[in-house]
Amino acid sequence: MDEPVQDIVQVEDQFYVRATSSLADDRTRVLKYGQTFGVFNRFGDVEAFGAAKFGLFYCETRHLSRFTLRVNGREPMLLSSTIREDNGFLAVDLSNVDNMVNGKIELARGTLHLFRCKFLDGAGCHEQIRVLNYSMAALEASVSVRFDADFADIFEVRGTPRKNRGTRMPNRVSQNEVVMCYQGLDGVERRTRVQFSPQPQVLTEAQAEFNLTLEPRQEVFLDITVQCEQGAERSAAPSFSAAFASLGERARGGVLRECHITSSSKQFNACLARCESDLSMLLVGNPERNYPYAGVPWFSTVFGRDGIITALECLWLAPQIAKGVLTYLAESQATETNDERDAEPGKILHEMRRGEMAALNEVPFGKYYGSVDATPLFLILAGAYYVRTGDVVFIQGIWSNLRAALDWIHKYGDLDGDGFVEYEQRSSNGLSQQGWKDSYDSVFYADGRLAEPPIALCEVQSYVFGALRAVALLAETQGDLKMRDALQAEARALKEKFAAAFWSDELQTYALALDGKKRPCEVRTSNAGHALFTGIADAAQAAALANTLMSEQMFSGWGVRTLAADETRYNPMSYHNGSVWPHDNALIGWGLSHYGHQEPCARLLSGLYDASLNFDLHRLPELFCGFHRRADGGGPTRYPVACAPQAWASGAMYLLLSASMGMTIRAPEKQIVFSNPALPANLDELRVTGLRVGDATVDFLLERHARGIAVEVVHKDGELEIVKSI
Repeated sequence: MDEPVQDIVQVEDQFYVRATSSLADDRTRVLKYGQTFGVFNRFGDVEAFGAAKFGLFYCETRHLSRFTLRVNGREPMLLSSTIREDNGFLAVDLSNVDNMVNGKIELARGTLHLFRCKFLDGAGCHEQIRVLNYSMAALEASVSVRFDADFADIFEVRGTPRKNRGTRMPNRVSQNEVVMCYQGLDGVERRTRVQFSPQPQVLTEAQAEFNLTLEPRQEVFLDITVQCEQGAERSAAPSFSAAFASLGERARGGVLRECHITSSSKQFNACLARCESDLSMLLVGNPERNYPYAGVPWFSTVFGRDGIITALECLWLAPQIAKGVLTYLAESQATETNDERDAEPGKILHEMRRGEMAALNEVPFGKYYGSVDATPLFLILAGAYYVRTGDVVFIQGIWSNLRAALDWIHKYGDLDGDGFVEYEQRSSNGLSQQGWKDSYDSVFYADGRLAEPPIALCEVQSYVFGALRAVALLAETQGDLKMRDALQAEARALKEKFAAAFWSDELQTYALALDGKKRPCEVRTSNAGHALFTGIADAAQAAALANTLMSEQMFSGWGVRTLAADETRYNPMSYHNGSVWPHDNALIGWGLSHYGHQEPCARLLSGLYDASLNFDLHRLPELFCGFHRRADGGGPTRYPVACAPQAWASGAMYLLLSASMGMTIRAPEKQIVFSNPALPANLDELRVTGLRVGDATVDFLLERHARGIAVEVVHKDGELEIVKSI
């Protein structure tokens, strides 16, 4: 049956997900490890209908499209369902429903307790089902699992149609194992191996059935292992207990565990713990060391822009992420021109995919370079990493990559020689919009008409300004003072040119973009807020822009909207034209703090924190709807197909926190500077322990007093100066 029209939210771009009402349940359960992720319903099942995003995925192929548990042929009753705080495993408590035979209750509900423990390890999923009889008599019950694998590519699941598919081979059944196979058009055989212990009484190509006889208080354990295999891969799965034992070690590791942040609010601490767990899940097990995948389910892979911004968000407490991101992006930097991949020498990767459709070029994203901003952001991250760590040896190691990225800006980024960096789609199957708002309708004039390319986005010019300054700083570390001076002069000229071309006195903000004929798109958007963190705005424009961003039309109460509420294309339920994105707000808050506007920055932090309390697991999603915060209570309205977790959403709280504190770490000078620190209204104190700067570590406390926020050094080991300025 078709979904009612009012339940459908459409995004008219082939690379965005078409949402249905069944996707509007935000209570899915997500697990990820490396290149494997699973999206389950609250029962721990993968349904074969409805929410098409459910499944177990490996290397962007769905290896389980159905996996449903039944007791006596019926769906059990849900008691509780949660992901462990560190995202280690899914725990589900279930019970049987009333089992009727000839109008009489043969097995009353609540007699059996079933506990499902499910987690990922390597390229597989382990599950243990414990069944316990709470009746006073022996009983017989059947526990069955139905399973299937459609081997759909992630883009198929997202809604991109395919003309042809590979061959689904017959399932192979043995005593305790079923292997499902698919021969892809790319020549790769993909297999899903499902193993059971103990051996089921009945095992077919689509179902396993355990017929149990249980004495009072007797419990039995059913172990199920699902292994995802591609090509020649064939790994022996460890037992459930052996694999489970490794979870503790995995949870204790990770780059985000070294520095600890606590506050006077238990709820705020829980929010930060969720951010840490989600970021760790998106990092751990990835073959690209310390590179966070963008988000689950649609973006569980390398994205250049997302990785860079996440690294910037976490830079102050976990600079190893920045190093991992810079390393991989340098290795994958484009070296030749390829129009179908929107690639040019020196350009930084936008997106990398490993699935069948990418291998066959049915989508251009195997290695796709269609983002105009990843390259200048790469340079900004390199400069920020050096300031945070003083790691000049690493900078020397990627210096040729930094030079190549700078050359791309000068040679390829400025398409028409006007001094601004523009973009225009060249790939026949790529992205038409190549800024961070990459939906087809995100760049337009005041009357709502879509802008004509090539397009120069306001935030991209800000990023280029920041990139020029970053490389100038790094050139000095390489002893090239001539290059430093030239880039500083170029940055000053760009700042003047940008203000003249983009600033609107009428709107008190920067125009969204210039079109191919240099006509401004005079609409108020959050893009303009990205001009603040690089310093391209002068103080007067920054103050005016801060007022615009925090106005009722733009600030929803939960965060800054992507588009002002009185603009023609405003729609609070849209992807980019009125929604609220946590990472967008983090970059805006970071920019506000550069100009001393700490209080609005703290408001952004407080708004996103309040929003997180209303989402399932207190997890900030990729985005949410931009409806205004109601005075009578109620939470924000979720966007039905937002990724959760999403790396740059999880990192947003860290960047806003450091921005509110007015904190800058300068490792080469062995300093931490606090400028006009502020805390959100719900926090009276904030404690940071184990923050490492070079060879030194420090613990410090921020505490609210009548005259402001005091900074106290609790412990310091090594040479490090703490400076508080106003």
